[in-house]
Amino acid sequence: MGLEWDLDTIIAILSIVVPLAAFGWEFGVVGRKRLGYRVQMDTLATDTAHAPYAGVLRELDDDHGSTLTDPSFVLLRIENAGWQPIVEGDYLTSESDKTGIRVTFQHRRVAGAVVTEPSQPELRDFFTEDVGGFGYGEENGAGLIRLPKVKLNRRAHYKVLAVLESTSGDQRQDFPDPVFRADVSGGNGRGLLSRFVKFKMARTESHRFASRPGWVFVTLLALGVLIQAGTLTLSPEPPPKDCVGGTLHLHGSTAFEPAVRKAAEAYRARCAAAGVRIPVTDDTFRGSTEGLTDLDRAGKDAGIEPGDGLSDHLAFSDGKALGNHPRLLSRPLAYLPYTLVVNEDAGVENLRAEEVRAIYAGKVKRWSEVGGSDLPIHLVSRHRGSGTRTALVERVLGRREPVAPTVSDCTALTPAAWGACEVGTTGTLLDMTAAVPGALGHSEVSSAERQDGVVLLRIDDQEPTLTGVEEGDYPYWQTEYAYSYGRAPDGSIAQAFLGFLTVEAGRETLGPYARLCSEVDKPGLCEPS
Repeated sequence: MGLEWDLDTIIAILSIVVPLAAFGWEFGVVGRKRLGYRVQMDTLATDTAHAPYAGVLRELDDDHGSTLTDPSFVLLRIENAGWQPIVEGDYLTSESDKTGIRVTFQHRRVAGAVVTEPSQPELRDFFTEDVGGFGYGEENGAGLIRLPKVKLNRRAHYKVLAVLESTSGDQRQDFPDPVFRADVSGGNGRGLLSRFVKFKMARTESHRFASRPGWVFVTLLALGVLIQAGTLTLSPEPPPKDCVGGTLHLHGSTAFEPAVRKAAEAYRARCAAAGVRIPVTDDTFRGSTEGLTDLDRAGKDAGIEPGDGLSDHLAFSDGKALGNHPRLLSRPLAYLPYTLVVNEDAGVENLRAEEVRAIYAGKVKRWSEVGGSDLPIHLVSRHRGSGTRTALVERVLGRREPVAPTVSDCTALTPAAWGACEVGTTGTLLDMTAAVPGALGHSEVSSAERQDGVVLLRIDDQEPTLTGVEEGDYPYWQTEYAYSYGRAPDGSIAQAFLGFLTVEAGRETLGPYARLCSEVDKPGLCEPS
């Protein structure tokens, strides 16, 4: 299995590489030969405004007996800040030049200098007249201290105390920092590394942690850790194991649409980290028959061979599919109640089953004939093939189709006369029923409950609820089926979504609308007991 180069992997690798590189650079490259220096003191010997008892210091003389002008003390520390010894050959000066380090002071001249506090007494031997290279003077108008090519073992050091005086003619309170000039060869000075790395004299601190490149590496490491911590904190939880990502296309029943929409939203939320896309628009659900036709076409267009299945399409049907669809496989999901809906002006809330059959047969044409208002009845039905219409015909109307429509467009119904029309979707049917006085339609319960201007009718005094279906004699219900083109492949989003609808998560999303088939005694039949 190849390494996946995601952000977490890259940061994790950098978290290992950066400290190793920092260690190698700091101790294997830069730290190998490091000649360090520190200015431990640089202060005026006297200040007439703030040191009234500094008379002796104000009267310091130089070697010629002249009183120094604005004298100052400077204490320098020179040290081996690396892990290898520094020897005479490491100083990048000619063999004839005994001086290894030059320190210059702008606007001051050096009146005297002495070596003090060597880390080992033998270091004093490098500062004798016989060895040479040590002294002080002037260079380009600046005071100069010359230091010899001292051999320094690891952590060895010495200090230089110097007395200087101002040459600027005014009473300065501060002076430019001393300038140190020295290069160290690094021992061999050969190879590819010598082209890119030069070992120069470096300022050190009293509690030195790392050089500037070392600090850069450490800072990068800290940033990497912070980014990785932020990534782990802000990254979404990994998806559950039964989540499958991808795009899933849905088709079918407008009656079952509210339940499927809610289930799709729940699946997207639960499996967001898997990368789920379930596009649902206003025309996604066009009816049971249309949905099955769309699924059949999608499978054929994809060229699915016999024995295989389509992985990214599902259709939902109110009841078993009608027509010839030999490649579609069904799976019962749940049964749910349907309802007759009537315009609130009709003045009825309950009908006997024989009254319903008489109305849809065109034998009863005014609401007053069944105890309602003196308004003509307008039948608003779904087209043939609709699941809610099929269930109405089979379970309520004694397998007799409603009377044929009198107009092709429901908006052409005459308010004062009986009439009938057909529409394509549940949403359109509910809108027309609410808008046309005396209109009667049929719908899935949850959609009808959200529609203003309509009343959900009882049949034989039975409520259009799951309780009415399961414990009473309410006749108007249907089993909802999910269809796939062939068997949905293992590991596909179609199979995962079907599984989601049939387990606990499905109960949470479909529970308010329907009874899951997995909860009844005979799941394969999926009917009220």
